[in-house]
Amino acid sequence: MKKISTILFSITFISCSLIACKDNADQNKREEKLAYVEKDTANYTLIKYIDSVKNFGTVKKGTQVKLKYTFQNVGVNPLYVINVQPSCGCTVADFTKGAILPGKIGEINASFDSNHGSTGSVRKSLIVTTNTTNDPNFVLAFIGNVN
Repeated sequence: MKKISTILFSITFISCSLIACKDNADQNKREEKLAYVEKDTANYTLIKYIDSVKNFGTVKKGTQVKLKYTFQNVGVNPLYVINVQPSCGCTVADFTKGAILPGKIGEINASFDSNHGSTGSVRKSLIVTTNTTNDPNFVLAFIGNVN
């Protein structure tokens, strides 16, 4: 029985390791592609932010505030979001990972944890890096109050 348990553990461990390696390889491949895209200025495109400033109003301390920004590829080449960097550790961002084709819409989702920091007026930002000629490092913002 102990031998079977050891074998099952080994199989599970190897399977998990292979999955983790594949995820790391996929992430590395994506980062390599984005590094190339960022340097390939001949294929940059144009971006139009549909909304760039959000006001979440007043929330109670401890509330998770969800924000969604949208943008459109108004150029002729595929648009890539290379990175979204929040201005502080209280905000986490996620974004459209693949190519946004000309005319299509992409999203940036942010989650602000109002537990961090003090109460009062809040003004935070996200720096969005894209392969665009008009706004390659655009700053999105959100404001509000925490009670």
